[in-house]
Amino acid sequence: MTRAGAGYSPPADIRPLRPDDGLEAQLDLAVRAFGPSDEVTRTRRLAAVEEAAAGGRCYAAFDGPRAVAAAEFNDMRQWWHGRPVRMAGVGGVTVAPEERGRGVGRALMTELLRVIASRGYPLSALYPATAPIYRSLGWELAGGLYRAVIPARSLASLLPASVAAGSPAAASPATGSPPDPPPGLRRAGPGDAEHVIAVIGAVHESAGHCGPMTSDTAAVRRWLGDEGLYSYLAADGFLAYGWHDGNREIMVRMALAGSASTTRALWSVVGSHSSIAERVLAVLAPDDPVGWLTREPDVGLAERWPWMLRVVDAPAAVSGRGFPAAAELTVTVRLDDAQLPRNAGLWALRVGGGRGSLEPFITQGGAPLPPAGPVTLGARGFAALYAGVPMATLRGAGLAAGGDAAADEALDCAFAASAFMLYAF
Repeated sequence: MTRAGAGYSPPADIRPLRPDDGLEAQLDLAVRAFGPSDEVTRTRRLAAVEEAAAGGRCYAAFDGPRAVAAAEFNDMRQWWHGRPVRMAGVGGVTVAPEERGRGVGRALMTELLRVIASRGYPLSALYPATAPIYRSLGWELAGGLYRAVIPARSLASLLPASVAAGSPAAASPATGSPPDPPPGLRRAGPGDAEHVIAVIGAVHESAGHCGPMTSDTAAVRRWLGDEGLYSYLAADGFLAYGWHDGNREIMVRMALAGSASTTRALWSVVGSHSSIAERVLAVLAPDDPVGWLTREPDVGLAERWPWMLRVVDAPAAVSGRGFPAAAELTVTVRLDDAQLPRNAGLWALRVGGGRGSLEPFITQGGAPLPPAGPVTLGARGFAALYAGVPMATLRGAGLAAGGDAAADEALDCAFAASAFMLYAF
């Protein structure tokens, strides 16, 4: 029976997915939405759905007993200039093919956004298969997941350090030979999940990274248990990789280090496969040090997947974010947010000493509005600014208005970022 036509409305029964709803049906919905997958992927997907359903983080739209759309969110911490902010990572958004274009997906995502807000998340992020629905609800393009391609031979012998590192693990300046393993370098497994999260977070903090996430212990434990994933853990670094395309390629899932010696040691582990593998595919930050360790400019961008950000609780998002220590500003902003009215209104945005605040702007007896008026941003524009998109870009895209050049410069300095993620969800 078809429901096409002006009288159709999406299912009103949108609620948390329960174990008695038959979670295996979600696998069928995923296959119909995104295509077939292997047995390992299906098993991993079912485990993720079961975990999300148990935590009340998976919602579905029902037509009677049948789920026609579903979406979930993951409990994450997203790092912004070295500080973690709670973030709901939305994934598994599926709509049955026969229901597409009829408002089901938007109704489901509207409810999911409401739930995310009620749970106190300052931020939400997602990887879009299509952007219009998400943009209509306030998500906007913010950063990317970057995968580089490197000839394996380029990692067989890394450039020597040009300055003394003060560490016995530094490579020999004369030969560029592989460094000794840093103290504590060892294989890692599911039992190391909490330790891995702590090391990854410490690297993001010390480097002032913007955009990457750390997941909860259960998700990391499940990931570390993936068949074919080889993981190494050091006091200030973590490496995870596996074979790809038979033995022709190495796929580096994550390589993070807090020191030069650990950076070299981890990439030397990868480079040790150069006698077998032809090339290395690696998920990296845009400015990962490996680009400065190969003797030739061999680190090339293979793919970029864009992701979107949504500011869910504007004051909490600003107060939780890190900012450059030198940034100082007081800017009056007007936020428009039809989906989350508590974010809307006139605000005083202040940044100083590496911290920020967003407080209601009071005109009675207080400071007057700036002559050029407040900087005006919608939910999409504020999300993009938060992620470091320059004000000139936002103005050119029609996502910002008001204010003046001085306000734009101050905002660009405070929110400057090259936002990236290191894995999808």
